[in-house]
Amino acid sequence: MPPPSAQWPPPGVGSTPPSAPPTGQPWQPGGPPRTNGYALASLILGIAGFVVLPLLGHVLALVFGYIAKGQIDRSGGVEEGRGMAVAGIILGWIGIGLSVLVVIGIIIVVAVAATHGVHIIINGTPVTISPG
Repeated sequence: MPPPSAQWPPPGVGSTPPSAPPTGQPWQPGGPPRTNGYALASLILGIAGFVVLPLLGHVLALVFGYIAKGQIDRSGGVEEGRGMAVAGIILGWIGIGLSVLVVIGIIIVVAVAATHGVHIIINGTPVTISPG
């Protein structure tokens, strides 16, 4: 038999934990802000445009980025991810700019080759393809 001074249940067992101190944050219905899915997609596609989806990834990064920015701005703090959306937009524009430069470079190379001829080696034999 336990001594009369022993408490049952012991302190801390079976009792409710103390409430958490206030964090200074205003209470938001629905919990913490959620990340906008379009913002995440914009960032991923902006990166993927340089790796596996050239041009298509960049165009989609722009579309999703601008949609996400609008949704986040209208959400009143319920959604977050504006930085990801802006990063996706920036990557999208950089990728499109680089794609345009590559296309211009290809056009220049083809134009120069068409006007000056092309000198190549096939199976060890030099071949010259003259214009016209």
